[in-house]
Amino acid sequence: MFTGLVEGTGTVDNLSARGSEAILTINAPLLTNGTRVGDSISINGACLTVTYMRPPLFNFDVSGETLSSTNLGQLKRGDRINLERALRLGDRLGGHFVTGHVDGVGKLIRKEPAGSSTLLAIQSAEALAPYMVEKGSVALDGISLTINRCRGFIFEVNIIPHTLEHTTLNAKKVGDTFNIETDLIGKYVARFLDARQEQKSEKKREELTLNFLEQHGFIRP
Repeated sequence: MFTGLVEGTGTVDNLSARGSEAILTINAPLLTNGTRVGDSISINGACLTVTYMRPPLFNFDVSGETLSSTNLGQLKRGDRINLERALRLGDRLGGHFVTGHVDGVGKLIRKEPAGSSTLLAIQSAEALAPYMVEKGSVALDGISLTINRCRGFIFEVNIIPHTLEHTTLNAKKVGDTFNIETDLIGKYVARFLDARQEQKSEKKREELTLNFLEQHGFIRP
């Protein structure tokens, strides 16, 4: 579990393919103290496990599923990445609940000044649109942000100077992609409501079927 408050950045040392999977090696002085093999690290919002370390170099196995649902496969040597270590019991939760399980990839379609801040407009996949709520939370490349506005598949976020300076957002250009994780609580609420609707629909189908059989003499009341 993470908070979406990026602790710092590292750089990609190597991304080597292994069939449908890959091994990601990063240069991350931030992780030198206290990190062990088996620890979970959020890399651009994707939760990966340390498999080998020779500080400041750290290896992570990247599954085919992760490669297909994130933008990690686009990383190149020298690219900066956002890093956050897993939340510890007793830590302050300053962002929001972030699991590191990326829901999909979005594309930056607009980037412009907004006072002293920067406004980003992101186009998400159609399947993610129901979870985008104005004033709700979203994680972009592992960064906890608040959604300002939603219109169809497009949502906007406002980036303060501190976040722009201490994450990879400053280097993002129109056309670049983001790993998107929608709000965890919102997903559970949506699933609960969907399940209730499915139950109501199933009950209605059963009632209609019994009424039909009864009306046509197939069963007796």
